[in-house]
Amino acid sequence: MKNTHYELNVAGLKRNLPLCPVNDKLYIGAFVMFGDVELTGACARELIKLAPEHDVLITAESKGIPLVYEMARQEGVNHYIVARKGPKLYMENIIYTEVNSITTEKKQVLCIGSKEADMMRGKRVLIVDDVISTGESLNAIETLVEQVGGNIVGRMAVLAEGDAQGRKDITYLAPLPLFDNEGNVL
Repeated sequence: MKNTHYELNVAGLKRNLPLCPVNDKLYIGAFVMFGDVELTGACARELIKLAPEHDVLITAESKGIPLVYEMARQEGVNHYIVARKGPKLYMENIIYTEVNSITTEKKQVLCIGSKEADMMRGKRVLIVDDVISTGESLNAIETLVEQVGGNIVGRMAVLAEGDAQGRKDITYLAPLPLFDNEGNVL
């Protein structure tokens, strides 16, 4: 492969993303915020500037967690919701939905408990993720929010990958192209 990395410019910062195979012909730029405090803080700050009025933030477990945490911290609120990949012992009256993600090999479950449901019921809910690609994770979170009577006021991500760049229902900071097996932008 000629190109092994993609230079991403987002929130005033540059990062070199390694290109990783989804299959023999399709590669993606691996955007991982875990461990990058500077990037997480900068992206949170820029998303907050674009965010609609909201009462609660929600993300899916796992890569969106540092982002939604930092957004809540910068907004001065002491809570946010994580739709978990499986039920936990402390969760009561669990609400489930399924999701197929481009970066995960098998179907996953997302769930929340009654505590999270109560936090969203009748509230303005902002869905946040690191990358929106196929939109499957976003759809699963929407299902959970709607099941408990939350009002979705926005859908935000740091990056929109591939076809997600054309969506009018999401707000994002930068596009992330898809790549062929030579590392060329598709």
